Amino acid sequence: MFTYSAICDVPIETLDFLATLLHRHRKTHDRRPAQRAGTARTQAKLVLRWYRDSTRVVALGHDHGLSQATAYRYLHEGIDVLAAEAPQLHETLAQAQTDELPYLTLDGTLIPTDRLAERTEAGNHAWYSGKHKSFGGNIQVISDPTGFPLWASPVEPGSTHDITAAREHCLGALYPAAATGLPTLADKGYQGAGIGVHTPVKGSHLGVDNRAYNGLLTGMRSIGERANALLTQRWTVLRHVTLSPSRIGAIIAGALVLTTLERGAR
Repeated sequence: MFTYSAICDVPIETLDFLATLLHRHRKTHDRRPAQRAGTARTQAKLVLRWYRDSTRVVALGHDHGLSQATAYRYLHEGIDVLAAEAPQLHETLAQAQTDELPYLTLDGTLIPTDRLAERTEAGNHAWYSGKHKSFGGNIQVISDPTGFPLWASPVEPGSTHDITAAREHCLGALYPAAATGLPTLADKGYQGAGIGVHTPVKGSHLGVDNRAYNGLLTGMRSIGERANALLTQRWTVLRHVTLSPSRIGAIIAGALVLTTLERGAR
């Protein structure tokens, strides 16, 4: 066994921000915060290393002098503290209107997980996505025209179609926004989403006007769809979550907060 030094390429300001949140959380919720096994800064380092490098929790515990049980407890607590800072959908839309954004982009993504045994009433794997041929959780992401993620939905099982997940979590709020001049662009998977949600026209023998419309819409939407790549490429843990899939919503909400903190700092 040997030791080595390493650097986590997350800005020190992000570490300070999370450590402050955790310290405040401990003072509010702990009866004896001074008797914790690790400091708030140690916990913040553990959480950020997990997000950035997907480091095994048992290794994080060893590195910070914590038991495996304590490391898991610190991780889940840190995820929840981060997720609590994520904006609600109505706040995101209000800010988008204040910033006078011309449109938003809605896109779904699958966060891969381990194989799961849960079944639907029809007997199919609940968390298996036939579209992606993989197990995972369905997340809906709203981004601005530059492709920066602004909001992420709670998780739905991977077998859930994008349009179904969107109806459950965000379409109801997007309609009033569209009525005030903030439309949403989406792909063909959202066909029939409703007024204000613009999707490509389906068909193999389209007229010139429809082909032009599809080309323009695809060009504008493709920039916005970089949001999912921005999240998953920056935060390695989103490429394969080994915690309970029910935690994916909180995990990606935390990743959204971290990404927003780093905007303009890298």
